[in-house]
Amino acid sequence: MSADVADLAVDVDVVVDRGARTVTRKPALRAITPEMCMVNLDHRLRIVSASMEFFRVFECSSDAVTGTSLCDLLHPSVRSKVESQLRLLVRGERSRFVERILVMRDNGTTLSGEFIGSTVHGVGDRLDSLTVVFRPDKNEQGHQVACTKKKILSEIDARILEGVASGVSTIQLAANLYMSRGGVEYHVTTLLRKMKVKNRPALISKAYSMGIFGVGSWPPRALPDFVR
Repeated sequence: MSADVADLAVDVDVVVDRGARTVTRKPALRAITPEMCMVNLDHRLRIVSASMEFFRVFECSSDAVTGTSLCDLLHPSVRSKVESQLRLLVRGERSRFVERILVMRDNGTTLSGEFIGSTVHGVGDRLDSLTVVFRPDKNEQGHQVACTKKKILSEIDARILEGVASGVSTIQLAANLYMSRGGVEYHVTTLLRKMKVKNRPALISKAYSMGIFGVGSWPPRALPDFVR
């Protein structure tokens, strides 16, 4: 039996053999500071239980999120990366990870902070559950970001935006997409207007701030959440 979250003050199954009597302490979840919240996940990354601090920070209720995927509460730009890390825990390829993430809330604000994922093992070193701790940045009250749940890009818009973000020239983009140079420029102009920016560098920055591109991926790829 082992637990990789001892440093996070999470109580886990402890089996103590006192002669012929075995005493078992069941798992418990508790927030230890105002800045920390915790959640337990099953093997499919679904929320099983969470601390009261988790529900306060995420502005949700137990009934609303229990049984749903934790990744659905994250900003699109970090979902894939966090899910990959969690699946490594499930497969036993890692016992702990730390990631910078953004959390989406129903009121349109986000919180940035640190995600700490750990494994919790039961008797026989069997994987019992995953525990994730979210530590919001200090003095973080939630702020507005340019994020939308709408699919705002056509397939061709997405490819052109990816090309611009990768530094591909207009001529090369036109050749890659079997378009005229004027056609590419037309779509870029449309994107500038749609994203309400004035130039290509601002367009790239706005795309990242909206979470259109996944964090840590190169070349940039528009996430399916934004492509219709």
